[in-house]
Amino acid sequence: MPTFSFDIVSTYDKAEMNNVFSQTEKEIDNRFDFKGTPAAIEWIGDKTGIKVTGAGDWQIENIIDILRKKLAARNQSSKSLDLTKEVVTANLKSTKEILFIAGLTQDKAKQITAVIREHAPKAKGLIQGDVVRVTSASKDELQNVMHLVQSQDFDFPVNFENYR
Repeated sequence: MPTFSFDIVSTYDKAEMNNVFSQTEKEIDNRFDFKGTPAAIEWIGDKTGIKVTGAGDWQIENIIDILRKKLAARNQSSKSLDLTKEVVTANLKSTKEILFIAGLTQDKAKQITAVIREHAPKAKGLIQGDVVRVTSASKDELQNVMHLVQSQDFDFPVNFENYR
């Protein structure tokens, strides 16, 4: 009897992040309330995050709202943004670094496998590094697991790949 599988990963689409970045940059340039202010965004390192600059906390929050709206418009999860870093204020400017969340930690993978074990006993979830491999003899069961995992409110993005 053949077994089917897929992988559950936590990643973000780099091409879509490029698009979100350029659209947010355009909106910042065109908004009247940002004229004459230090409002801007720039890439961090090798496009692993975004550095937001503004006149104060209120402006940084407005830019983050724009980012979230652009992510939603492109069907990307705003859970891929790590908003835990504090705002740094210096020289009449405030900055905040927003890194992108990628990869499953052991704790996150254990959360996913516990949900699969509890609600889908015919499917088996195995942790393999930063990937959870789900196997089953039935394609329908795998689809049920996908719907189950998507319906859970994890605090990290969840994607599926390597369907076999």
